[in-house]
Amino acid sequence: MNRTRQALTVETPKDQEWVSHPQFEEELYRRNAHFPDVKPITHGPQYHWFGYYDKFSTDPEDRFVLSMQVDFDDRSPKEDDFIRVGLVDIEDSYKWTQLGKSRAWCWQQGCMLQWRPGSTDEVMWNDRSRDRFVCHIVNVQTGDRRTLDFPVYHVRPDGKDALVADFSRIQSLRPGYGYPGIPDKSENISSPEEIGISIANLETGKLELLFSVKDIASIPYEDPAADDMHYFNHLAWNTDGSRFLFLHRWRSAGGRFPDFRTRMFTAAANGSDVRLVTDKPYVSHFTWRDPEHIAIWRENSYKLYKDDGSGSEETILNAPNGHHTYLQGNQWMIADTYADKDGCQNPFLFHVGTGRIVPLGHFQTLRYTTGELRCDLHPRIIRDGKRVIIDSTHGGNGRQQYLFDIADYIG
Repeated sequence: MNRTRQALTVETPKDQEWVSHPQFEEELYRRNAHFPDVKPITHGPQYHWFGYYDKFSTDPEDRFVLSMQVDFDDRSPKEDDFIRVGLVDIEDSYKWTQLGKSRAWCWQQGCMLQWRPGSTDEVMWNDRSRDRFVCHIVNVQTGDRRTLDFPVYHVRPDGKDALVADFSRIQSLRPGYGYPGIPDKSENISSPEEIGISIANLETGKLELLFSVKDIASIPYEDPAADDMHYFNHLAWNTDGSRFLFLHRWRSAGGRFPDFRTRMFTAAANGSDVRLVTDKPYVSHFTWRDPEHIAIWRENSYKLYKDDGSGSEETILNAPNGHHTYLQGNQWMIADTYADKDGCQNPFLFHVGTGRIVPLGHFQTLRYTTGELRCDLHPRIIRDGKRVIIDSTHGGNGRQQYLFDIADYIG
C-alpha cells in the first residue's frame, strides 16, 4: 500500500518547527556515516505503532514486541473507533497474536499499552467501558484478565502503583492526547477541584487523589486570567519511584492549541513536597536521567535540571526538538528529530561526555509531519540496551514498527 504525502491543514506548534543548528547538522548529515540495517517487524495492510517512548514495549526476554493495530491512519479517532492490541514474535517470522481491543486511544500515546514493570507475563492497556475509562491487566501466558476502574497514565518502576489523570479533560483541552467518548464533566470550569492527579494501587484497585487541578492552578503564575482553563498532562515517575513530574498547562477559554502555557512540577510519591522545575517557555519533551535530574528539551536545546526547586539549567546539546532517552549508565542518549526541511526524521545517538553525534539514519516522512496525525519515531531502547524500535511511515505502508541494532555504535 503506497502512501502519498498529504497537505497539512493544521498550525505547526513552535516546538515542532525545524530550526537550523549548523554544528549539530554537520554531524547529523555527514556523508560518510554508516547506518544500521533497519528491519520492519510489522506489515500492512493494517497500520501498526506503539507510541510514546517511556514504557516497556518488550517482554523481559525481548522476544515479543507489543503493538497496536488499526485499519486507518488519516483522521482523528472517533468514539466508536477501536484498535487491536497484540504481540509480535520477532523470533517466529514476526507472527501477530491478538490480545484484545481498545476504544480509549490516541495517535501519539496509543492506549498506554505496555509490559507491566516487574512482571514477566502481564501486559496493560487502557480501554473504555460504558461511561468510564478503564485499564486491563492481562496475563499473556494464562489469558487471565482483570479490569481496573480507572485508566493509567504512568506506572511506577516497581509495577505496584500508577499515576492516573483525567483523559476526558486532556481531550477537551488538548485534542489528540486524551481519549474521545466520554465528555469532560468539568468542561466549563477553569480549575476543577474534583479532578487532578491520583495514585492507584494496581493490585487492590485503591485510588487516591493526590492533588486537584485547582490546587496547582492556585500556585501563582505570570499574567493569570479568570478564564484560563487548566489541566495536567505528561506524568512520569523518576527512575526509583520516589517522585514524579507532571506538566501543568493552561490556555484561555477561547484559545486553542498551540496557544497554551506550561509549567513543570515534581512531587513526592504521596503528593507532598511539590516543586517547580521550570516555568520558562516552550517546555517540551523530557526524560529522567536519574532520581534527581531531568533532561528537558526547551527553546532549541536539551537542558539538564536538578529536581531541587532551584530552576537552574545546564545546556546539554543544542539541537532541534525530539524524543530522548538515556541509555543504561547515562553515558549515551538516544533521540530523534521532527521532520526536517527535506521531510526526514533523524534518529541519533549523543555521547554525553564528548558531545559526539552518531546519526542512525534519515527516514522520509510519507504522511503527516506535524499535528495530531503525525508519526513520530519515538525511539525506544529495548531491555538488552543494544537494539531500538521506532514507529515510521518511511516504508510506504503507513505507520509500522521497525527494529535496528546500535551495539556497534555504543561500544
